Amino acid sequence: MVTSAWIWRGLVLAALVGQAGCSTQLVSLNEGPREYVATDYEYVLRAWTRTEHLIALSELDNFLTATATFESWDFRWAYVVRYAQDYRLTIEQRQKLLEKTLEETHQRHQFFVAIFGGERKYNDLATQDSAWIVRLIDDTGNETAPEEIIAITKPNALERTYFPYNTVWRRAFRIRFPRETAQGRPTISPNAKWFGLRFAGAQGNSELVWQLNEDEEPAEPVDVDQEAARRPRPVRTVADR
Repeated sequence: MVTSAWIWRGLVLAALVGQAGCSTQLVSLNEGPREYVATDYEYVLRAWTRTEHLIALSELDNFLTATATFESWDFRWAYVVRYAQDYRLTIEQRQKLLEKTLEETHQRHQFFVAIFGGERKYNDLATQDSAWIVRLIDDTGNETAPEEIIAITKPNALERTYFPYNTVWRRAFRIRFPRETAQGRPTISPNAKWFGLRFAGAQGNSELVWQLNEDEEPAEPVDVDQEAARRPRPVRTVADR
């Protein structure tokens, strides 16, 4: 009979093999206008989401699996378009929501994070006895502690649907970092080639990395009021693509 332990080891090996075969998708912090429709959300979510496994290969024990979505300007635009479609918002409501959520990107860097592995009681990142500390890092040497970690103890329908990796087996959080240090230096350098989240603890460390597109030209400033007020384009179906 196949035991649950062997099933788990098989799942771990499958995850490692699948991860090795995945290519890294480049992202951009460009704040230009977007032309998304509601059905683009899943693609944009994948582009801004990373997963890493911290595993003891000798025993194939999973110490930590962390999945995180960086709630960037680009991601938030797609999110609002999807949300407005799902909840049938008016143009005015869509405009206000887009203005508010995009303005938040100028105040902080925010990640939606869901983790599992090891002992569940030590996976509460919002407590001092957590097994892990989290830092925002980049390749220029920046390392920044969170300004706030909010535990999502009872995920609602939005958080279950719009972040589908947030299953009942995981603990979910929103982690916020300052955009600038106390000295006024950006916590993600304009010269960075990548940025990421580092989870570190006694059992090891794991990094989720977002590689940046270095060849993209900066976009012209966008008038959020004007863009948000535009009538949404018709939703595309799979057959339209």
